Amino acid sequence: MKSSPKFFLAGFVQVALFGAMLFVAAGTLNYWQAWVFLTIFVLSIWIPSIYLLRTNPAALQRRTRSGPTAEPRLAQKIAIGGTWVSLTAMFVVSALDHRLGWSSVPTAISLVGDALAAVGLAIAMLALIQNSYAAATVRVESGQQLISTGLYGRVRHPMYTGNVIAMIGIPLALGSYWGLAFLVTGVIVLALRIRDEEKLLQDELDGYREYTQKVRYRLVPSMW
Repeated sequence: MKSSPKFFLAGFVQVALFGAMLFVAAGTLNYWQAWVFLTIFVLSIWIPSIYLLRTNPAALQRRTRSGPTAEPRLAQKIAIGGTWVSLTAMFVVSALDHRLGWSSVPTAISLVGDALAAVGLAIAMLALIQNSYAAATVRVESGQQLISTGLYGRVRHPMYTGNVIAMIGIPLALGSYWGLAFLVTGVIVLALRIRDEEKLLQDELDGYREYTQKVRYRLVPSMW
């Protein structure tokens, strides 16, 4: 539990940065869609994270090591950098859409977006709970075991499946259709990240090649 203060400080900083990004771009604090989304984000991330902090702090620590500089492979540095750029653009454009009125998203659609974001974030965190070796960086840990049950019995990368669902929901939750444009770049970069990650796993993780024959879909069941 010694890492608790550091974890909570990082969490507050992350939420503050997201909030600043949204409200500065929107030019107002009167942006209920952003407030609701930030609340959902905090609950969806922090509740499972607190659970992990109590039950498996090592897994949570692996998850908090993130960013291009933390990646050991050049392809992953590029991929994670592209993901961050896509998400940042999605946030900023969605908030600018609110400010300038480019699109009119009904309240019901924004609430559907909130639900999608919550489900996506929950799936990503559940994948981390089911596979304590899942991390924000692509590497094979010493003694790492292959997980093929739970969500990993449906797709090979359920954490990324959750990320895609969340990316669909975020612009809608923020009241923007234009923000969805960055879903395309986000998914492309994610697909490239998956392909490079699987090369590493096939080379370094025992049983992964056989696992790919058993669980044939990477991201979406019956599609890819």
